[in-house]
Amino acid sequence: MFQQPLDFLDESNALYALLAPLGDDDLGRETGFKNWSINDIITHLHMWNWAADLSLTDEKALLEFIQKVHAAIPAGGMRQFEDKWIDGLTGTALVETWRTYYAEMAQRWMLTDPKARLKWAGPDMSVLSSITARLMETWAHGQAVYDLFGIERIDSDRIRNIAVLGVNTFKWTFINRQWEVPENVPQVRLTAPSGGSWCWNESNSDDRIAGSATEFCQVVTQTRNIADTGLTVTGKVAGRWMANAQCFAGPPETPPEPGTRTVAM
Repeated sequence: MFQQPLDFLDESNALYALLAPLGDDDLGRETGFKNWSINDIITHLHMWNWAADLSLTDEKALLEFIQKVHAAIPAGGMRQFEDKWIDGLTGTALVETWRTYYAEMAQRWMLTDPKARLKWAGPDMSVLSSITARLMETWAHGQAVYDLFGIERIDSDRIRNIAVLGVNTFKWTFINRQWEVPENVPQVRLTAPSGGSWCWNESNSDDRIAGSATEFCQVVTQTRNIADTGLTVTGKVAGRWMANAQCFAGPPETPPEPGTRTVAM
């Protein structure tokens, strides 16, 4: 048993607690993320939870599913594919289906070797990396729902998983854009939700990022523009990283424009 499946479960439960009182009309409201509705977000989370879970049990079926995803993108895009996959399920029924599945999924993953290797859309990844990615996706997409309802999310130290992912994907941000990767990784010094201090790459004093762990995670998941945070960024490398940071897989994505992803007033 290891910690990250429990962190995934807790983060999913936190989002569920926000959604549970909502009716079907509210669940159909558009968010600030690409005009996706809450239904769209939960469909996306549920489908990729299911796909990640499939990687544990049926490698062949997972690879066939990924092939269908790749084939569907040129034809109509990911959203259209996800809507077809969910087969008309929306509203409270969708939310409850998502909840039941992630809760059962978390229990299975707790009993899995975190070092075991799994097939995925890109390179193989460890069980630990896969469930951490599901935690990150849940937290990141959940931000749009909190924003829509004008709620400042109160994070816990489980977001350290996302901060670690953000630091570890420094090189990926540059490689994914076909840019030369800087030799020195910036120092990252963050204040945890609990008030503690987290630090990486302490030896680099030329390029530094300091501030709130929540805001750092928002930047690397592209739920906030760096200009909309209080992070202190020193040095050209750190500045370029934070202006383009992307801790998730896929082609290069452009961070939101300043002022476009905020808590609704």
